Amino acid sequence: MTKCPECDADIDLDEDEVEEGEILSCSECDAELEITQTHPVHLIVLSEDDDDEEDDEDEGDEEDDSTDEEESGIEDEDEEEE
Repeated sequence: MTKCPECDADIDLDEDEVEEGEILSCSECDAELEITQTHPVHLIVLSEDDDDEEDDEDEGDEEDDSTDEEESGIEDEDEEEE
């Protein structure tokens, strides 16, 4: 037996039947929980901020593309001087 880290509700889990990384929902507060340890079972709340961080990483990739374009512009200027 373990407790939900969000609402402290009892969650009945068998240590031998769960795996690290498994995602489950609390029946009381509907929080998404990830099993980070199995002996003893330890749960963490998966926040909605995790999705936002992935979006931020995608935006970072777009910024890298613009940097490549700027660098190619510099090379063109050097060729014109010759």
